[in-house]
Amino acid sequence: MTRWRRPAWWSVLLTVAAVALFVRLGVWQLDRAAYKDSLVRRYAAAASAPPVPFGQVAAAPPADAFPRVAVHGSWLADRIYLLDNPHHDARGGVEVYAPLALPGDPRLLLVDLGFLPGPGKDMPPLPAGEVDLHGLYLPPPGVGLELGGDALASQSRWPKTSIYLDLGQVAKDLGRPLYPRILALDADPSAIYQREHAFDFSSMPPARHRAYAFQWFSFAVAVVAIFLVLHRKRRPRRTDNR
Repeated sequence: MTRWRRPAWWSVLLTVAAVALFVRLGVWQLDRAAYKDSLVRRYAAAASAPPVPFGQVAAAPPADAFPRVAVHGSWLADRIYLLDNPHHDARGGVEVYAPLALPGDPRLLLVDLGFLPGPGKDMPPLPAGEVDLHGLYLPPPGVGLELGGDALASQSRWPKTSIYLDLGQVAKDLGRPLYPRILALDADPSAIYQREHAFDFSSMPPARHRAYAFQWFSFAVAVVAIFLVLHRKRRPRRTDNR
C-alpha cells in the first residue's frame, strides 16, 4: 500500500510556482498561435479586396493589416535589387525588387516584382514612362542576422545582390528616403516573375507556437509527477515468522 509523506512547505511552493509558470507560458504560446492565425486570414482577405489609393495608407499603414493599394509612378529601371537568401535555396532563384518614383514625391516605393528562377541575369527591362500598379502594401521581409555589414555599399554594378533586405540600407544606397513598407505586386499570368507572396513568419509559424505550448504544458505535468514520486512511501511488506 502506498502512503504519502507530508511535503515541506517550500517544496509545495516551488511546485505550485513551477506549474503556474509553465502553464502561463503554454497559454501565451497558444495566444501567439491564434494571433498569427488571424494575420494569415487577414492577409488572405486583403489579396482579394478592392485596392485603395496608395496615399491613404502610404506613410502610416494600419498596424497588423495588409491593404491592397493602387499606385501610379515611374520605375528607376537601372536600380534593381536581388534578394538571395535561404528562403529561395530550394527553388534556386532570387526575389527581385525595384524602386518606384511617385510624381512630386521625394520618397521612393520599393516594389517586389516577384521570384525569378536562376541568378537573376535574364530579367526583362522595366517599361519606361509612368505605370499603374496594384498589390499588397506589406512589411519588408525580416532582416535576420546581418553578417558582413552593408553588402550594398560594397557593390558598384547593378543589379545588386544581398542575402537580406534592409530598407535603411537601400535608402542610403539610393540616396533617397523610402516608404516604410514594400509593394508586393498582384499575380500576373503574363509576367515572367512568380508572385506567391505567402505571409512570412520567419522561423515562428503558428504550428511552432502550438508545439512550444505542448512542450510547456508537458513540463507542468512532469513537475507534478516528480512531486508525487518524491513524496510517496511504501509500507514495508509483512513477513510471516514461523
